[in-house]
Amino acid sequence: MATADQVKALVKSHAEGDNSRFYTVALQVAAGAARNGQNRFAQDLRDLVDGLRVQESHRRVTPVVSVAQPRGELAQLLSVSYPDLVLSDLVLEQSVRTRLERVLLEQRQGDRLRSHGYLPMRRLLLTGPPGTGKTMSAHVLAGELRLPLFQVRLDGLITKFMGETAAKLRLIFDALSETRGVYLFDEIDALAGERGSANDVGEIRRVLNSFLQFLEMDQSDSLVVAATNHPQLLDRAMFRRFDTVIDYPLPSPDIARQVIRNRLANVPVGRLEWSKLAADTEGLSHGEIAIASDLAAKEVILSGAKQVTTASLRLALRERRGHVS
Repeated sequence: MATADQVKALVKSHAEGDNSRFYTVALQVAAGAARNGQNRFAQDLRDLVDGLRVQESHRRVTPVVSVAQPRGELAQLLSVSYPDLVLSDLVLEQSVRTRLERVLLEQRQGDRLRSHGYLPMRRLLLTGPPGTGKTMSAHVLAGELRLPLFQVRLDGLITKFMGETAAKLRLIFDALSETRGVYLFDEIDALAGERGSANDVGEIRRVLNSFLQFLEMDQSDSLVVAATNHPQLLDRAMFRRFDTVIDYPLPSPDIARQVIRNRLANVPVGRLEWSKLAADTEGLSHGEIAIASDLAAKEVILSGAKQVTTASLRLALRERRGHVS
């Protein structure tokens, strides 16, 4: 049965309207019940959580896109979307999930924090290998907070005329103040590489300085999310400008198993030998494991095979590893 801490977590998450946390704890209770042999109760609880998630997705209302459509020169710098993803849609290491839950909690309780003289976290730097969920986390933050997601188009921002780049940065930070949303600077190392590097030039340093100044001066309610696959390339001053830095590791065997199960949910699956699969998933990102799982699932559908087997899944994972190499 549920532990005392789990009961308290369920009540607390319900009171705060944190559905994602509520579902996570409920599934933890179900997992504990299954381990204790209470399989019927565990399955009923999982089915109940799944039903509530479906109801929640049906209640979501898509905002009117035209309200926040970038216009004029901003249309070349920002692309906008309205994600409906929630935190429970992502398979993440618990350390990462806990950090994102804290950001969401502070955003939802922002007025309460401000009344005591504190500001909610709103500047996030996400680091880690490609395919580990950094970009999708920005979509989740927008979906959970019912905000538009503005993705900064670096191809439109960075030009051969660095003076123009600084001017365009000002337009983006003006937009942060005018329209609340989640603003994603993906591959931020292209804009904020370390000053003083061997191939650095004065204009590049000035662009970085402008970015850091705009970031520090920004007092808007928007969330600024910067992501990079190469944190070692970032200027050290970047880290001081963010409220939190979240590192996304490659998936552990347990997380890899969850990714595989999620991707194979719509096809018949045989009894998988997870100890063998763990060796094949090691070193692959969440995204690579998902692609390999999809490949194995489609092979079953197209070939008429009865089910996904350990052998077919290992073959797909090894093929994916070859692409990565």
